[in-house]
Amino acid sequence: MKLIVILGAGAVGKMTVGQELTKITGLRLFHNHMSLEIVFQVFGTKTRGIPHRLRQLFFEEFVKTDFEGLIFTYLLAFDSKEDLAALDNLVDIFRREDAEVFYVELVAPQEVRLQRNATENRLLNKASKRDVGASNARLKKEDSDYRTISDDGEIVFENYIKIDNTYLEPSEVAAIIKVTFLL
Repeated sequence: MKLIVILGAGAVGKMTVGQELTKITGLRLFHNHMSLEIVFQVFGTKTRGIPHRLRQLFFEEFVKTDFEGLIFTYLLAFDSKEDLAALDNLVDIFRREDAEVFYVELVAPQEVRLQRNATENRLLNKASKRDVGASNARLKKEDSDYRTISDDGEIVFENYIKIDNTYLEPSEVAAIIKVTFLL
């Protein structure tokens, strides 16, 4: 089994690249908002604990399947020990099953991400982003409050690639990932 973790700042293209990677690998996609949107709908706000527990349950059940693997997208604050521990906890579920784990970090400047924040695909799949003005404000706040881009040499994962996808189509990024990791 394989786990592909796609990291990056808000609206960098994690879900869209994951969708394209699913098309060319057959791996299943679980984008982070699949666990967030249900919490927003029920509670009206983001809560830290519930989405993580939902992801944990989902991962525990997924590793019991015969699927080849999972693509998971995650906005990671590299300067948050809590975020790093939460991601490590989820990845460990796959590691315990001897799964291969691959990390992809996507980067693009804020002005590009603000444009992407209003794309049809994003708004279709993420109801909480449909108020684009509020969503843009949250994106800017996340950028000022957290470090969502790794420092050079900071990532020591065995299977890791950092891709500046500013000028790349999601299908091109997916092809790079597939070739790099021989998926």
